[in-house]
Amino acid sequence: MLRDDPDAVRRSQRSRGEDPALVDALLSADTARRSAVSAADNLRAEQKAVSKQVGAASPEDRPAVLARAKELAAEVKAVEAAQADAEQAFAAAHLAVSNVIIDGVPAGGEDDFVVLETVGEPPSIAEPKDHLELGESLGLIDMERGAKVSGSRFYFLTGRGALLQLGLLQLAVRVATENGFTLMIPPVLVRPEIMGGTGFLGSHAEEVYRVESDDLYLVGTSEVPLAGYHADEILDLSAGPLRYAGWSSCFRREAGSYGKDTRGIIRVHQFDKVEAFVYCKPEDAADEHQRLLGWQREMLAHIDVPYRVIDVAAGDLGSSAARKYDCEAWVPTQQAYRELTSTSNCTTFQARRLSTRYRDDNGKPQIAATLNGTLATTRWLVAILENHQQPDGSVRVPPALVPYVGTEVLEP
Repeated sequence: MLRDDPDAVRRSQRSRGEDPALVDALLSADTARRSAVSAADNLRAEQKAVSKQVGAASPEDRPAVLARAKELAAEVKAVEAAQADAEQAFAAAHLAVSNVIIDGVPAGGEDDFVVLETVGEPPSIAEPKDHLELGESLGLIDMERGAKVSGSRFYFLTGRGALLQLGLLQLAVRVATENGFTLMIPPVLVRPEIMGGTGFLGSHAEEVYRVESDDLYLVGTSEVPLAGYHADEILDLSAGPLRYAGWSSCFRREAGSYGKDTRGIIRVHQFDKVEAFVYCKPEDAADEHQRLLGWQREMLAHIDVPYRVIDVAAGDLGSSAARKYDCEAWVPTQQAYRELTSTSNCTTFQARRLSTRYRDDNGKPQIAATLNGTLATTRWLVAILENHQQPDGSVRVPPALVPYVGTEVLEP
């Protein structure tokens, strides 16, 4: 694609607010790599031919042939070193270019999204209490002891607060498994090549916790281990997409967010999440993206909160997504919509880095596409508590969660 239509990649870079010159650097690296490969192949072929001549050479010609064979051995060693350098430079240049956005994605940054739909009416609540005040008065959240034990932006979910989150995640699991997803509880520590392959060690590197002594990374989403699950494999997609739902704890440093959402559990260092992850053929990815959005809508309907769907602008996609839709729930005390879910179509970006392929109708290996989407996470408690609060300080439990929580109303 880059060789055939570099302008499309340059346009994508500009829409993202990233440097289009990286495209030219990659083109140059690609040319240099192919030239180095060709030079090495030619010299190896010559070396092979000369080696065959050694045995057939006459006694008087053999010294010259041997001398040429020795020269070629040295030349091959040098050209293979040059090839390795060119391959390394090409890989670095390739990793520097973000995924090419899909036509129609809004250009710009965080505030340049397009609202696709608004669902439900914000409730009329006189003097609403925020989720932390509610959570503390109802015995659901303990930030003070979380900070005592682990530092700022950590917390305990206590009593029915823990049941509320577990119920929410179990509901997400039920929705996923009823729609053909395979439930997974993945490792939350991954190797650098897996974290890098998914695109999280570029502009998001400062967000990631690293365990330096073991050279492992704590994941910020189970998208990462699920993307690595089929690394270096050829998948059978003949029966349709492979769908997984990962339940895991997630960890984010929240670097650069000091002063933002420091109150409560909107932006924290550790949370739990059920994440949908899909492998499919590239031509099926757009339809699968809509299906993921549909399952997210189903989950939001279960918790009965007003929300809107936005088409995220290119500069806010992250390096791996070619298109992303967010569902943002209404938060009464902020008089604003805040993100609860994201679903991203990563096209072939992650699978190419992780060498995940499938066989086409002719049996030829091709790069697969990957997609991901949130089905439930800790932050959802914010929207549930604030939207379902009542004048006496109690909170109605959404009917879908009552069996898990054990009560219809959370009372002080």
